[in-house]
Amino acid sequence: MKAVPTAERVSIMLGLVVLMLSTIPRYLAGGHENRLTMILLALAAVVAVSVMHWRMLEADERQRLPQLLIRFGLALLVGMAVMGGWHALMTDWISWQLFIAHGATAGLLLHVLLLWWRPAVPR
Repeated sequence: MKAVPTAERVSIMLGLVVLMLSTIPRYLAGGHENRLTMILLALAAVVAVSVMHWRMLEADERQRLPQLLIRFGLALLVGMAVMGGWHALMTDWISWQLFIAHGATAGLLLHVLLLWWRPAVPR
């Protein structure tokens, strides 16, 4: 069975890129050079695979991608709001670096869950 690239997969991979980028300030501030090196290597790999999948997308899938990226952006905003509320109510103030990483994680999870619950598009 051959995996066919879809706009959903590309949007999730781009979400992973955003998530990895959001963790970089956290590792820089904490002085975690080894973790920073590993996340940068993983980031390069995910970017390369994302570009390859984007190039293999069919025209109709490429047309669906901007709408999915808008949905991902909205999910990021909701994730930031949820994590901001959570940390305001349940924890002492955390660093802005950790808040961004947690918000991006919540946003990506929300995006993936919404894609999973959405009805399948007939092909």
